[in-house]
Amino acid sequence: MSTKIGRRSLLKGTAIAGAAVAAAASSFPAPAISQGKMQLKLATSWPKQFPGLGTGAQRLADRITNATEGRIEVKHYGGGELVPPLGCFDAVSEGAADLYHSAEYYWQGKSKAFNFFATVPFGLTADEVNAWIYHAGGQALWDELGADFNVKPLMAGNTGVQWGGWFNKEMNTLEDYKGLKMRMPGLGGEVLRRVGANALLLPGGEIYPALEAGTIDATEWVGPWNDLAFGFYKVTKYYYWPGFHEPGTILSCGINRGVWESLSAADQSLIESCCAADNATMLAEFNARNAGALDTLINEHGVQVRRVSDEMLKALGEQSAQVVAEVGAEGGITQRVYESFSAFRKTAVPYNERSELAYASARLLTA
Repeated sequence: MSTKIGRRSLLKGTAIAGAAVAAAASSFPAPAISQGKMQLKLATSWPKQFPGLGTGAQRLADRITNATEGRIEVKHYGGGELVPPLGCFDAVSEGAADLYHSAEYYWQGKSKAFNFFATVPFGLTADEVNAWIYHAGGQALWDELGADFNVKPLMAGNTGVQWGGWFNKEMNTLEDYKGLKMRMPGLGGEVLRRVGANALLLPGGEIYPALEAGTIDATEWVGPWNDLAFGFYKVTKYYYWPGFHEPGTILSCGINRGVWESLSAADQSLIESCCAADNATMLAEFNARNAGALDTLINEHGVQVRRVSDEMLKALGEQSAQVVAEVGAEGGITQRVYESFSAFRKTAVPYNERSELAYASARLLTA
């Protein structure tokens, strides 16, 4: 998928279509069934044609439609076309839409446990979170959490390790965060608040205008491929790595429980397989596109790439551990999710050090 999509068209795709949103706010009937075919609405948080995220949601809709030979037809609505970009969870929970494609940390106002099913600072990488969800109890806990909101959740993508963000000044010490207005969602945003920044949550399509107007001083989004498409290099030149806040962000497909339970076991399995396929495909796509996009940012647009210092990372790590532990102490399902996640992380980190990290370090010796 080419990254040469005009910023104007991307932002236009995120604009809230007032009439459509108003219609979505009213009570929708059950999924439309015509001549034995089920027609489902997929609402997302992304611009419809945005590389990786928007195109991934479309690919998932097409997978399900094709896998069921059209018996289940999924229509994809970009952020703002059916409901506001961050309104898709409520739409599915209430039956105004049938499925959503988004990131779970956007729903932390409902339960902070949702953060663990997107990403947490200094948490699990994409491979590790797949292992936890698929094979170490994560999916059962996520199902339990989702059921409280009438949603069946599934993994349907991953961005991999995200970058540290775009800044209008060099970031040399932790003091440079004080008073900084930065777009960062989830628990990463809370970590920034602890070090003196003003962390804000903005949908993707609102970030560039906010940077351009000076409403925010800095932002993170995903990584080189997506960040190039949004054109952040036009208004800020300092691009930092690594990101501490999102080491392997899950993109989720949430399905209305009534819709899910109305499906046959065979169709449920097909949808699970489609989501698993896109979970793998999206991560591969990000890994394939990010390197070339980074080269373009540096060599064609003069972006200044900077590494976050070890001193800053250590301090951010200490704050992150405190923030995540405080969330885990809230009790109930949030605590049980935290305990499961933390137990898996405790074994995954030393194994990764002796496997993936060890190989990556060895490979650098021959680069």
